[in-house]
Amino acid sequence: MNTSIRRRALTGTALALAVSTVLTACGGEDSSTDAKAHDTASPTPAAAVKDPLVATFEGGLYILDGETLELAGTVELPGFNRVSPAGDEDHVIVSTDSGFRVLDATGQTLTDIEYQGSKPGHVVRHAGRTALFTDGTGEVNVFDPTGLGTGKKPATRTYTSAEPHHGVAIELENGELLSTLGTDEKRTGALVLDKNNKEIERNEKCPGVHGEAAARNEAVAFGCEDGVLIYKDGRFTKVDAPDDYGRIGNQAGSDASPVLLGDYKSDPEAELERPTRVSLIDTEKATLRLVDLGTSYSFRSLARGPEGEALVLGTDGAIRVIDPVSGEIDKKIPVVGEWREPLDWQQPRPTLFVRGGTAYVSEPGKKALHAVDLATGEKTTSVTLPQSTNELSGVVAGH
Repeated sequence: MNTSIRRRALTGTALALAVSTVLTACGGEDSSTDAKAHDTASPTPAAAVKDPLVATFEGGLYILDGETLELAGTVELPGFNRVSPAGDEDHVIVSTDSGFRVLDATGQTLTDIEYQGSKPGHVVRHAGRTALFTDGTGEVNVFDPTGLGTGKKPATRTYTSAEPHHGVAIELENGELLSTLGTDEKRTGALVLDKNNKEIERNEKCPGVHGEAAARNEAVAFGCEDGVLIYKDGRFTKVDAPDDYGRIGNQAGSDASPVLLGDYKSDPEAELERPTRVSLIDTEKATLRLVDLGTSYSFRSLARGPEGEALVLGTDGAIRVIDPVSGEIDKKIPVVGEWREPLDWQQPRPTLFVRGGTAYVSEPGKKALHAVDLATGEKTTSVTLPQSTNELSGVVAGH
């Protein structure tokens, strides 16, 4: 984890659509037709993009220069797509209708590498390994992301859950694989497998288990409807929420801190609860505290800074910088206008993505994207894109 914050002086520039690569989601085994069409249309490889960011829009992906925010290229891809860092300097994982696909963001091209399966879900990076969980099949695929540069699927560890469910998995440095337990109707906890996929531990006291995050010293927590479930030093520990129903479903961790940042919802009857409190989970003390933000936020609002700061993008348009130890809000950084979380979770809303000392924030209502220096709170660059964006991510290695 980078322990210093590097200030960047970025200059906004007018956007120009330099490259448009037409690709479609492939639901079958053979993707050679797409590859040949791409080769015919673009015989010359696209220019490499520096520290690329990737933003989704209705019908495709925008690839942006990470320093200037200039639009470098567009990949057309129908359907609702999600993006996550692959774990290396060049690639991003795209969750499509047919499964997980690998985007070479630096080279502005969708590769032939695909992990097929219905309802591709969580992508988790930890200890130099990337884990994919396919909800529709319960299959887990784990690989070293540095192998993606070969253009072929890297050596992959696989595990299939007893029942398909909306789950998540993470592989630890010692080779242990943590994966959630559940069915389509009920999720209950998590188990631990050794290097040979033999079960060595489980805990089913985590109703509605959802999401994970890793803290310093490889403490991993899964969110529950009544707190969190922590796995550390070979054993599970349950930390109860202060309310009977205290759901934590999304978390953000940092190698620089033993404290995890989580969301917090306490109304089980709400059609869509717009929470105003976040949770701070101390994995060393096995404690949980709540912080009142004075504003609501969404599941795309949580991130961590380079020194372990807890960051939350509120619906008032400001990023709150929280000391994870004291729980104090150190400062507020205004970035975008006021917004309201939509009822449909797939609909666009401002999204926070942090890399190094820079926070990137989308503003769909204005088709805008902003870069903010976390050290100074200065908005260093803002650009306007052709269409409103939804999800926002990028490459991460080296940052």
